[in-house]
Amino acid sequence: MHNFTDRVRAVVRQIPRGQVLSYGEVARLAGSPRAARAVGTVMAGNFDTAIPCHRVIAADGKIGNYNRGDTPDHGRQLKIAKLKKEGINIENGRVLK
Repeated sequence: MHNFTDRVRAVVRQIPRGQVLSYGEVARLAGSPRAARAVGTVMAGNFDTAIPCHRVIAADGKIGNYNRGDTPDHGRQLKIAKLKKEGINIENGRVLK
Protein backbone atom coordinates (compact mmCIF):
# COMPACT_ATOMS: atom_id res chain seq x y z
CA MET A 1 0.00 0.00 0.00
CA HIS A 2 1.32 3.42 -0.91
CA ASN A 3 1.66 6.14 1.68
CA PHE A 4 -0.71 9.11 1.83
CA THR A 5 1.53 11.39 -0.24
CA ASP A 6 1.79 8.83 -3.02
CA ARG A 7 -1.99 8.29 -3.00
CA VAL A 8 -2.64 12.05 -3.18
CA ARG A 9 -0.22 12.47 -6.05
CA ALA A 10 -1.85 9.55 -7.89
CA VAL A 11 -5.32 11.11 -7.51
CA VAL A 12 -4.18 14.56 -8.64
CA ARG A 13 -2.30 13.09 -11.59
CA GLN A 14 -5.68 11.77 -12.83
CA ILE A 15 -7.56 15.10 -12.74
CA PRO A 16 -8.35 15.80 -16.39
CA ARG A 17 -7.41 19.03 -18.09
CA GLY A 18 -10.24 21.54 -17.68
CA GLN A 19 -11.48 20.02 -14.42
CA VAL A 20 -10.76 20.65 -10.76
CA LEU A 21 -11.17 18.84 -7.46
CA SER A 22 -11.27 20.29 -3.97
CA TYR A 23 -8.66 19.42 -1.38
CA GLY A 24 -11.37 17.44 0.44
CA GLU A 25 -12.35 15.51 -2.68
CA VAL A 26 -8.71 14.59 -3.26
CA ALA A 27 -8.41 13.48 0.38
CA ARG A 28 -11.52 11.31 0.07
CA LEU A 29 -10.34 9.72 -3.18
CA ALA A 30 -6.94 9.09 -1.58
CA GLY A 31 -8.67 7.16 1.21
CA SER A 32 -8.42 9.77 3.98
CA PRO A 33 -11.61 11.86 3.85
CA ARG A 34 -10.67 14.05 6.82
CA ALA A 35 -7.23 14.99 5.47
CA ALA A 36 -7.98 18.01 3.25
CA ARG A 37 -5.35 20.14 4.99
CA ALA A 38 -2.78 17.40 4.55
CA VAL A 39 -3.57 17.39 0.82
CA GLY A 40 -2.73 21.11 0.83
CA THR A 41 0.60 20.33 2.45
CA VAL A 42 1.38 17.69 -0.17
CA MET A 43 0.45 20.08 -2.97
CA ALA A 44 2.57 22.88 -1.47
CA GLY A 45 5.59 20.60 -1.72
CA ASN A 46 4.85 19.37 -5.24
CA PHE A 47 7.16 20.58 -7.99
CA ASP A 48 6.61 17.61 -10.32
CA THR A 49 5.03 19.03 -13.48
CA ALA A 50 3.38 15.64 -14.17
CA ILE A 51 1.18 16.26 -11.12
CA PRO A 52 -1.19 19.12 -11.99
CA CYS A 53 -1.56 20.59 -8.51
CA HIS A 54 -3.05 23.77 -10.01
CA ARG A 55 -6.26 21.74 -10.50
CA VAL A 56 -6.80 21.42 -6.74
CA ILE A 57 -8.90 24.19 -5.20
CA ALA A 58 -10.76 24.97 -1.98
CA ALA A 59 -14.21 23.48 -1.42
CA ASP A 60 -15.84 26.90 -1.80
CA GLY A 61 -14.26 27.36 -5.23
CA LYS A 62 -11.49 29.70 -4.07
CA ILE A 63 -8.29 29.27 -6.01
CA GLY A 64 -6.01 29.01 -3.00
CA ASN A 65 -2.25 29.13 -3.06
CA TYR A 66 0.14 27.83 -5.69
CA ASN A 67 3.77 27.08 -4.96
CA ARG A 68 5.04 28.80 -8.09
CA GLY A 69 5.82 32.48 -8.42
CA ASP A 70 7.88 34.94 -6.43
CA THR A 71 5.13 35.78 -3.92
CA PRO A 72 1.90 34.07 -2.83
CA ASP A 73 -0.13 36.52 -4.93
CA HIS A 74 2.07 35.91 -7.98
CA GLY A 75 1.64 32.16 -7.48
CA ARG A 76 -2.15 32.55 -7.31
CA GLN A 77 -2.12 34.61 -10.52
CA LEU A 78 -0.10 31.88 -12.25
CA LYS A 79 -2.59 29.25 -11.03
CA ILE A 80 -5.52 31.32 -12.32
CA ALA A 81 -3.82 31.74 -15.69
CA LYS A 82 -3.19 27.98 -15.99
CA LEU A 83 -6.80 27.15 -15.09
CA LYS A 84 -8.20 29.73 -17.52
CA LYS A 85 -5.97 28.36 -20.27
CA GLU A 86 -7.60 24.97 -19.62
CA GLY A 87 -11.08 26.48 -19.99
CA ILE A 88 -11.97 26.87 -16.32
CA ASN A 89 -14.24 29.86 -15.64
CA ILE A 90 -13.00 32.01 -12.77
CA GLU A 91 -14.64 35.09 -11.32
CA ASN A 92 -13.52 37.06 -8.26
CA GLY A 93 -10.91 34.45 -7.42
CA ARG A 94 -13.35 31.53 -7.50
CA VAL A 95 -13.98 28.71 -9.93
CA LEU A 96 -17.47 28.87 -11.40
CA LYS A 97 -19.02 25.45 -11.82
